[in-house]
Amino acid sequence: MRVRLLTAAVVLSVALGGTALAPAAQAATHRPAAASVAKAAAPGFNVGGIWTLYQSNSSNSTLSVTQDAQGNLTGIARAGSSTTGTIEQGFVDGSYLYFVINWSNGSKGRYIGSRGADGTLSGISTDLTHPSSQATWYTTWTF
Repeated sequence: MRVRLLTAAVVLSVALGGTALAPAAQAATHRPAAASVAKAAAPGFNVGGIWTLYQSNSSNSTLSVTQDAQGNLTGIARAGSSTTGTIEQGFVDGSYLYFVINWSNGSKGRYIGSRGADGTLSGISTDLTHPSSQATWYTTWTF
């Protein structure tokens, strides 16, 4: 289910964002063979803790994330001094992660990414209330 959800989200992001998102989408679609998907279902890393997500549109956020043994994510986020959000629909699967933040200002941000060889996270984000609004994101914290 997570593989299909992640694949669908990546396809949608590429369709909305065009070729600028192709490298991230291409990396996200390289999944293990079907025989090894069961092994990859467990989370490959833990994103639990407090860390900052830096976006190319300068809308940076501090996240406080909890991850359970199955890789499901919950938590809160803060952008600026007054905008807060709740992490929903989040999970880590292998080297990939996906989560949606429901922001107090009415917007919803979808974040799709992966863990790089250096241990940092990076990916693409989409404002689900305004799908043409997209940005790349990264962390400096290693996981």
